[in-house]
Amino acid sequence: MKLKSKLSTEDSSKFLLTGSILAIIIAFSPYLFYIYEIFPNGRVWETSLFTYESKYYEDVLTAAWTYSSKIVPLILLLIWFFTCKHWWYHVILVPLIMYGYQLISVFYEDVYLDVIAMDSGDLVFMAPFFIIILSIVYLVRIKIFDKIYGIDLSELDETEISVFSPISDKDLKEIKYFQEDEDMEELEESNLLIEDYYRKL
Repeated sequence: MKLKSKLSTEDSSKFLLTGSILAIIIAFSPYLFYIYEIFPNGRVWETSLFTYESKYYEDVLTAAWTYSSKIVPLILLLIWFFTCKHWWYHVILVPLIMYGYQLISVFYEDVYLDVIAMDSGDLVFMAPFFIIILSIVYLVRIKIFDKIYGIDLSELDETEISVFSPISDKDLKEIKYFQEDEDMEELEESNLLIEDYYRKL
């Protein structure tokens, strides 16, 4: 019993620590974005460890601003992806891939001075990822719907019940019964009119 309580205390403390770290990162995300202001103006940034030269932007401050505008949303989306408990969390991969691709293309442009049409051509390259991710999300949705309602999706064509219909089976039977009654009344009225017509002849 003591071992179980000790394990649950350790698990809850790890959970609390992880949650606190994530909350601090999210709370300080504006400061993470404005960290670019510590970088110097000028084409070259020399430190004792390395030298960075901004070839495309020709200014280290501008390059740092561009990197931070891609890195901060990427970090926030990663946190959202790994902590989201909804069934559709795979869709978060779409903006994650977009920001990741843009970050790589920005770095490639600045370091190698090879211009990629970053904001115009990236949708063409990311389209297969979008299609795959949306297909996975749709399949997960169908599986969840099938588990919740216990409906065999192959029987939907036979029963005329729409998956998205808010009408219950009982209401649907009443509607059909009502329609059948109306059809019978119309048929009886038409028969009476025909009989009346023949009598008058």
